Amino acid sequence: MEYYAVIDTNVLLSALLSKNEDTATVKVLDAVFDGKIIPLYHQDILAEYDEVLHREKFHLKEETIQTVVEAIRQYGVEVFPQPTGAILIDLDDLVFYEVAMEKRDDGAYLVTGNQKHYPFRDFIVTPAEMMRIIKNTN
Repeated sequence: MEYYAVIDTNVLLSALLSKNEDTATVKVLDAVFDGKIIPLYHQDILAEYDEVLHREKFHLKEETIQTVVEAIRQYGVEVFPQPTGAILIDLDDLVFYEVAMEKRDDGAYLVTGNQKHYPFRDFIVTPAEMMRIIKNTN
């Protein structure tokens, strides 16, 4: 079974910085490459990925960044969301929320390590919760 999901930048960053292959963030990224998660994106999301992952303090290799961003573009679905009128703590997070909302009829999730930045909704899940969802329905 495949799952549509918007992957928050903090999840990608955590996966790429992790030294442990068993962390939930790494498993979420692996699920993208394995085709279990179909990433949903908007150009603003790709731009944020690119900007954050290129921050010097993270010391990520250009090849790694490009591989991840291109995989999301290649295997994902671009979404053009309608405004929801939601007010979030960090307005940079709004596009992630609105992309997920736009595809809710398809069962889309928003996978984030910062649930407190979003309204409490059952489709906004942590990486560990996303992996449990995948495990329990396959």
